[in-house]
Amino acid sequence: MSTVTGSMFGDLLFGAQLKFGRPLMKALMKGDPFIDLLLGVEDPRPIYDAIRAGGPLYQSKGNALVITSHTLGTQVLRDRRLHICHTNGKAPGMELMEKVGWDGSILNLDPPDHTRLRRLAQPAFTPRKIEAYRVGVERVCNELLDKAEARGEFDLIRDYAGPLPLAVIGEMLGVPESEYDRFYRHGRVIGSIIDGVKSLEMAREFKDAHGAYLQLFAELIEARRAEPADDLVSVLVAAHGEDKVTEHELLALCAVLAVTGFETTTNLIGNATLALLEHPEQWEMFRENPELGPKLVEETLRYDSPALQATRIPHEEVEFAGQQIKADQALVVLVGAANHDPEVYRDPDRFDITREGEPEHLSFSGGIHYCIGAPLARMEGDVAMRVLAERMPKLRANGPQRRRSSPVISGVHTFPVAVS
Repeated sequence: MSTVTGSMFGDLLFGAQLKFGRPLMKALMKGDPFIDLLLGVEDPRPIYDAIRAGGPLYQSKGNALVITSHTLGTQVLRDRRLHICHTNGKAPGMELMEKVGWDGSILNLDPPDHTRLRRLAQPAFTPRKIEAYRVGVERVCNELLDKAEARGEFDLIRDYAGPLPLAVIGEMLGVPESEYDRFYRHGRVIGSIIDGVKSLEMAREFKDAHGAYLQLFAELIEARRAEPADDLVSVLVAAHGEDKVTEHELLALCAVLAVTGFETTTNLIGNATLALLEHPEQWEMFRENPELGPKLVEETLRYDSPALQATRIPHEEVEFAGQQIKADQALVVLVGAANHDPEVYRDPDRFDITREGEPEHLSFSGGIHYCIGAPLARMEGDVAMRVLAERMPKLRANGPQRRRSSPVISGVHTFPVAVS
């Protein structure tokens, strides 16, 4: 049996930490709504309201300052004095993630390294490139729905929202079709870690999947060194040859782009479909007016954002909302709450795909860390929902959904549906 920590004894201690850490946190910090949120709930909105009532900077017992205001959240996410990591170079929660093998350092970089690596990946996400992917996205959507339609009943996440973005990001990176099964299988395991490491068994599964993922990309990198192609891995390999990226960065960047490339879009498609089926008048409006696709995507990102929070950390004393904040004190922007800020959005808890004239949501973060893949996710969501509505106008839920109870990701694990 593989170990997580390198020894069976170490695994026993780690398992005990996972088993008792959450109940202990809940007991020691009882009455703190932010801690309740971190421990995982299916519907965070009542907790958002409780935190909002605590003022613009809610002081959590965990020492974080929590933000629910859209205006203040925007200000924090765009402030260049703030960082992703603490002054010790570690991002919040990364010690636990590193223990199970996840190298998220690429996600936690600040300039100049962040700027350098972002610039390398940026050519894959230009408007011209995104538009070139559209035909392929439509083709994959129709292929997936052909299979689903033949069965009559299917799971929207497993059979449509999940495979679609994996196929797209796989093609962008240059993953051979013969490896898609391995790419998808291990990618889903790795993506689940965003919900948090909750057991030793889960940690072992993740570590094994992560190792297999890195091996897949190591093989792909070697293949592209020998024979470059028109894909993102070839671009990154060329940059490595010019000393613009290290070997470690090259491998980590491939893995991070793959996982982040499908997690957001999978949840966007799932959340959009769920919201439409829960609001039949909006589903009917969209079916009759498919040109509302981009607005549907934006309203879903606001109403049920796949990303629920973003953290920024000062490395020196700063001031926000009239309050002095010390170095290393975390500022947590609750994206889901900011997107429902009644000071900014009219009737914020109403799902309305014709909504306009209001500020952009914060679901893709802001400032220098604004999501590089946002244009791709928007295009995929638009195409996926248009094709779904066109092909399956009588789509209906076919049983209860199981939502993710994650503090950082909003989405659906299982979503049984029927064609008629």
